[in-house]
Amino acid sequence: MQTSPDHNVYWKTNLKLVGGCLAVWFVVSYGCGILLADVLDRFSLGGYPLGFWFATQGSIYVFVGLIFFYAWRMNRIDRRFGLHEDAEG
Repeated sequence: MQTSPDHNVYWKTNLKLVGGCLAVWFVVSYGCGILLADVLDRFSLGGYPLGFWFATQGSIYVFVGLIFFYAWRMNRIDRRFGLHEDAEG
């Protein structure tokens, strides 16, 4: 099965977006919640040490934010490649 150049570019763009989102989530959850926790604990957020907050709440908030970012960005990518869904059903 032959794929068009547009199809290949679309999937490379999609994979790049997914990879970027996963990298951000990894840095926030593992980096801020585990590796940099001692450094971040010098600061507080809502009365809690910042490293602890990232480990318990921050990575979840970032993950939810990344879901919305991914959906917004994929809608723009789909429109660019003519693959968007019509709102009229």
